[in-house]
Amino acid sequence: MAIALVAIVALFFLFSGIYTDYLWFDAANYTSIFSGVLLTEIVLFLVGALLMVGIVGGNMLLAFRTRPMFGPAMFGGGSGADRYRMALDPHRKLIFIVGMGLLALFSGSSFAGQWETWLKFINGESFGKQDELFKVDISFYMFDYPFIRMVLNFLFTAVIISIVLAAITHYLYGGFRLQSPGVHASRAARIHLSVLLGVFVLLKAVAYFYDRYGLVFSDRGFVHGASYTDVNAVLPAKTILAIIALICAALFFAGIFRPGGMLPGVSAGLLVLSAILIGGVYPALVEQFQVKPNQQGKETAYIQRNINATREAYNIDKTEVENYNAESDPSKVQKEGDASVSGVRLLDPALLSSTYEQTQRIRGFYNFGDTLDVDRYPDSTGKLVDHVVGVREMTGPPEGQNNWINRALVYTHGYGFVAAPGNQVDGGGLPNYDAKDMPVTGPLATTTGLRQSRIYFGEEPAAEEYIIAGGNPKTKELDYPQTGGTGQADNIYDGKGGVRVGSFLNRLVYAAKYGEANILLSGDINSGSQILYVRNPRDRVQKVAPFLTLDGNPYPAIVDGRITWILDGYTTSNDYPYSQSESLGDMTRDASTDRRVIAQQPSDKINYIRNSVKATVDAYDGTVTLYGWDTNDPLLKTWSKAFPGVIRPASEMSADLRNHVRYPEDLFKVQRYTLSRYHITNPAAFYNGQDFWNVPGDPTQNDKNIKQPPYYLTTTMPGGTPTFSLTTTFVPRQGSANLSAFMAVDSSAGSGYGRLRILRMPSNTPIPGPGQVQNAFQSRLAGQLNVMGVGSSSLRYGNLLTLPYAGGLLYVEPVYVQVAAGGGQEPYPILQRVLVSYGNKIGVGPDLEKALAEVFGGQQQQPNTPTEQNVPNQANTAINSAIANAKKAYEDAQKALQSSPPNWDAYGEAQKRLEEALKALEGANAQQPKPSATPSATPSATPSATPSVSPSVTPSGSPSPTGSQAAGTS
Repeated sequence: MAIALVAIVALFFLFSGIYTDYLWFDAANYTSIFSGVLLTEIVLFLVGALLMVGIVGGNMLLAFRTRPMFGPAMFGGGSGADRYRMALDPHRKLIFIVGMGLLALFSGSSFAGQWETWLKFINGESFGKQDELFKVDISFYMFDYPFIRMVLNFLFTAVIISIVLAAITHYLYGGFRLQSPGVHASRAARIHLSVLLGVFVLLKAVAYFYDRYGLVFSDRGFVHGASYTDVNAVLPAKTILAIIALICAALFFAGIFRPGGMLPGVSAGLLVLSAILIGGVYPALVEQFQVKPNQQGKETAYIQRNINATREAYNIDKTEVENYNAESDPSKVQKEGDASVSGVRLLDPALLSSTYEQTQRIRGFYNFGDTLDVDRYPDSTGKLVDHVVGVREMTGPPEGQNNWINRALVYTHGYGFVAAPGNQVDGGGLPNYDAKDMPVTGPLATTTGLRQSRIYFGEEPAAEEYIIAGGNPKTKELDYPQTGGTGQADNIYDGKGGVRVGSFLNRLVYAAKYGEANILLSGDINSGSQILYVRNPRDRVQKVAPFLTLDGNPYPAIVDGRITWILDGYTTSNDYPYSQSESLGDMTRDASTDRRVIAQQPSDKINYIRNSVKATVDAYDGTVTLYGWDTNDPLLKTWSKAFPGVIRPASEMSADLRNHVRYPEDLFKVQRYTLSRYHITNPAAFYNGQDFWNVPGDPTQNDKNIKQPPYYLTTTMPGGTPTFSLTTTFVPRQGSANLSAFMAVDSSAGSGYGRLRILRMPSNTPIPGPGQVQNAFQSRLAGQLNVMGVGSSSLRYGNLLTLPYAGGLLYVEPVYVQVAAGGGQEPYPILQRVLVSYGNKIGVGPDLEKALAEVFGGQQQQPNTPTEQNVPNQANTAINSAIANAKKAYEDAQKALQSSPPNWDAYGEAQKRLEEALKALEGANAQQPKPSATPSATPSATPSATPSVSPSVTPSGSPSPTGSQAAGTS
């Protein structure tokens, strides 16, 4: 009774899981995926289970049926087997049934887990391209070869288990005995085991034959793919071994007719010896004595195959590489400079999340993602401008109110889209929002026609939980707080993104799924209520498209008046012949993944990738739409054939959606990782590796081993026009940190989308790399910058952008002061300075224009130096006055920030006065003579002593106790 009850409960939970999955796919309108995958898994499970039970169970029954007529005593005497047989024989049927049941479960589950391999095998599309070695279509390696290996592995497993269990059965029932001298076996046992061993060796012959094709994935040589040794030693060895295995199989089968163990022994010995000598020793000798002494010459043709295949598989074969002189003399640049840089993005999406939170969170139960996103929207003139965007998501009920009703029924969704142009800030250094507040206001909200601002599907952890929305007017969902604390706006969900839970059955299965009795018992749930779950956009797309690998950074956009998440889907494989196989996680790792602000990719190895799909998720109703982007991808064609109608043509994308499509980050990271070596197409130069590159470390991080992430910004490549691009830099793999190359890809949908261009720096002229430029900024401008990071404030360096400019390369870096607001709020960064470097000149200013003017139109910024002690009283008085003004402005700014809410007008006015005081301080310093002696670490108390203008700052940003008191507060 208890067993039956446990079985019923287990079956109910199994039913609940499958049934709720069906309901979810039905609500998402993707039941074809659910039914297609489930039906395939069921069929494969049954085939795997029946085949395994049929092969193994059939051989066990055969061994039992052919046991000696007179039992174990036919050989005379008892043995240890008799004791085991007598113990097991009364329960042999139960043991057999349970054992076969477990074997069926494990083998069926394993076979069902290969549903992707099966669907690719029966739906595989031709690549229209042959490999270099066997001259067969690449689709054979991508679709057929994995299936053949899967079947061979299954059969090997079945035959090995059959041999073991059949031998045990024969032994238990007297089919053979381990007696001196040797083994004594009945004729039936000898024939049975000889046939099984013959079948195993026959399978080995088939495996040897197909192992030949697997050589295109070999990692024996200098690069992946069949090497000289593989082609000239291993390939013929595999062919010979296949023939020997056939001969050995025939010898095992001959044992059926000839008694004794000589033939099986000879065949087994021949197989093992040939595998060692021909399959192992001979290739090792060729590698050691022919290849290694002249590896470059021997491997040249195979390195070339690897280069060609890798560039094709990673879609970098059309990358344009051009030499770039990288002018480094600012005096040769026209005074007005190059207009293409005027709109460069200054706001750093990786830093400004806390700024958006403190200025636009409105209430503590809202939040923005750890990193914001970069997109394009038109300004008042219609010109597309880079914007830093985010959505205000719900984190959950306030502390002390976190009960089930609030969590599941009231605090259900976020609200609002917040955006600011990336190239400007307001007077206080804050983002100049053109979409903000609740309800959303601003010119961007008007021009985009935003009409649905609610976020039921988002990236915050709260989206991992289910909610129940709509249906009951008594329990309204919090929409957004009303202005002035006069209450709140409420909403009743009327979307289609959830599953109706009005029926008793649906409430029961979801109560079981989540272990929550309130779902079944609550009176606030009625026929109109919907349960919404799997609300993270990335998880949602992954569920409806399990055959895709998704980019780690979905981004929100206003598309056709609605907030929509846009994601990039990849088709990946590790079965492209001759292509270099690498870990996807390693190739995409950089500062953004290490900080876990975007999702990390798995460590699975791949050697083929395409951005095959653009996916969207409606933030309000969760609608998932998949658009086929790379229509030439055979993998996409294969999956479209397996699941017809699931992937829509890209021609169905609206014009508004196409305007927000961008080149995906993870694909770009994979391609830059690959191009760090595979920009070289000459096999001899590739072998030498002298021009290999690395992605530089992120100069704003303490750990320089963390790669700098790529950056979205509008830039102008030589001979082109300003284009929204994804950019990165390279430095030499060995030696200096000079810049080796700059790479950008066109990221706007259009005729140029996906155009990869590399500007190769001159090899005879050192061009500073990002790390060197960062060091120059910090050492030469320490005085000006550190004076801002005192007290409760600290400096934060934003993304160091590199872009072609006026025939050279321009570095632009925003500098933020992270300030603590009032009311116990978290500190957040405010843009205060822009740093610019071109060649050997550095500029700094409150905005980009003034920083550029310092480099191209004004006097070069000189490093701050200690002042002499004996200076005119007039200069000393000017410095003291400037310091006093700076101190007063700083204190006023802090008071404005610490008021609740912060007084932004007063803060902006104080910042202007601080700026004027700092300029006066710089001017007074410039009038002082250079020091003729080593300055004192602490200013003298005499009237002629010059107070320090750049206080010593500890790593935490607090003034050092040994610094000047006057300077320490300025």
